[in-house]
Amino acid sequence: MNSVVALSEAARGVEPMLFLAGGISGCGDWQREMTALLSDTSLTLLNPRRPDFPIDDEAAARTQIEWEFRHLRLADAILFWFPHETLCPITLFELGAGSRSAVPLFVGTHPDYQRRTDVIVQLSLARPEVSVVGDLASLATQVRRWAAGND
Repeated sequence: MNSVVALSEAARGVEPMLFLAGGISGCGDWQREMTALLSDTSLTLLNPRRPDFPIDDEAAARTQIEWEFRHLRLADAILFWFPHETLCPITLFELGAGSRSAVPLFVGTHPDYQRRTDVIVQLSLARPEVSVVGDLASLATQVRRWAAGND
């Protein structure tokens, strides 16, 4: 497994690229746990969580948003995780955009995520093949099945 953390640029290789979309501000570092769960795969993980993000710097925010925009489009698949600590409005926006494409999606919400029902119902309408799970381990299992078909 390779990992590309914002603001490093990913280079197209032979490994499938998976974007880790989901909460960053106001929630735990679930990306670290997902990276550990997928550490023995042949994926390249595109991780937008960076250790030194200056949240009050508008120029840094623009740079971050542009990085995420580019790498979401570079990804072969997108994983979405909605933690219970925050509504993740930007992640909801990204999920809406991603659900209109044919890119493989893997979606999970914490059981206590406030908009869990909305995510489940909207995806059942837009992408009925996507099964929303309730924990990171189940989400990693979905990704592993997909990755096994891309080896």
